[in-house]
Amino acid sequence: MISGVLYALLAGLLWGLIFVGPLIVPDYPAVLQSTGRYLALGLIALPLAWLGRARLRQLTRSDWVTALWLTIMGNLIYYVCLASAIQRTGAPVSTMIIATLPVVIPVCANLLYSQRDGKLSWRRLSPALVCIALGLGCVNIAELRHGLPDFSAWRYGSGIALAFTSVACWAWYALRNARWLRENPDKNPMMWATAQALVTLPVSLVGYIAATLWLCGQQPDFALPFGPRPWVFIGLMFVIAAFCSWVGTLCWNIACQRLPTVIVGPLIVFETLAGLLYTFLLRQSMPPLLTFCGIILLVGGVVTAVLSKPVKTRVTPLSDAT
Repeated sequence: MISGVLYALLAGLLWGLIFVGPLIVPDYPAVLQSTGRYLALGLIALPLAWLGRARLRQLTRSDWVTALWLTIMGNLIYYVCLASAIQRTGAPVSTMIIATLPVVIPVCANLLYSQRDGKLSWRRLSPALVCIALGLGCVNIAELRHGLPDFSAWRYGSGIALAFTSVACWAWYALRNARWLRENPDKNPMMWATAQALVTLPVSLVGYIAATLWLCGQQPDFALPFGPRPWVFIGLMFVIAAFCSWVGTLCWNIACQRLPTVIVGPLIVFETLAGLLYTFLLRQSMPPLLTFCGIILLVGGVVTAVLSKPVKTRVTPLSDAT
C-alpha cells in the first residue's frame, strides 16, 4: 500500500509539469503542442521498445488495440483539450477542474468495479463532492479577479468546457488502464508504458503533419514546422514526453497494479497540487486567499475519500468486469 502511494505521488509530481508547458509556449496552438509532445514520446520509445522487444512480443493483438485507444483518448485528445483550456482560462482554473478526477474516478470505480476491488462508502464520497465543488468555485472567482489576458465570456466558457472534456477523457483512460493492469498482473508495467508510447508514434506523426497543414492555411505567418522558437519548443516537448508521459505513466502503472482502482483514483490529486505549485512558482507569487481555500477544500475532500476503506462485495471473475 505504501509503495503504491509513493509511486502515485511521484507520478503526480511529474504530471504536474504539463500544466506549465502551455504557459511557456503560449503562442503555439494546442494541437501542435499535443502532437509534438507525443511525437517526441514515440521517438523516445523506439530504443526502449528494441531493448524490451521480448516482453512486447507477449502482447496480443487485443492488447495493442487497447494501448492504441488508451493513447488516443488519454494522451492526444486529453492534452489537446487541456492545453486549449489552459490557454483560455489560465492554469489554476484548468488545474482545479482536472482536480475533480480524484472524486470522478472513485465514483466511476464504485459503479463499474465494486464487485472486483471493493466499494467506497457513498456517505463518505458525498462530502468530498461538495468540497470539490466549493473549491472549484473559489479558484474560478480568484482567477477572474486576477484577470485573464484577452478575456471574453466565450473564450473563458469554451475553456471550461474543454477542461471538463479533458476530465472525461482521462477518467476513461485511468479506469481502462487500471483494469488492464489489474487483469494482467504478470505483465511488466514498464513494458505497458513502452507499448502505449510506441503506438503513439504513427498517430502523432500523422497528427503533427495534419496540424502543420492546417496552420499553413489558418496562420500563414506562423513559422513551420517547429514554430517561432524551434529549439525551445523541441526541447520542451522532449522534456515533457520523457518525464511526464513515459516516467510518469510508468510510476502510475506500478501504483495501479499495487492499489485497488477505487483507492488509486483519489491519488491523482498529487498531479493537481503539483500543477498549482509549479504554476505559482512560474508566476513568482503566492496563491490568493480564495485559491488557497480552494486547495484546502480539495485536499480535505480527497483525504475523506482516501480514508474510506473499500468494502468488499460479491466477487466476480475479472472477465465479467465492464
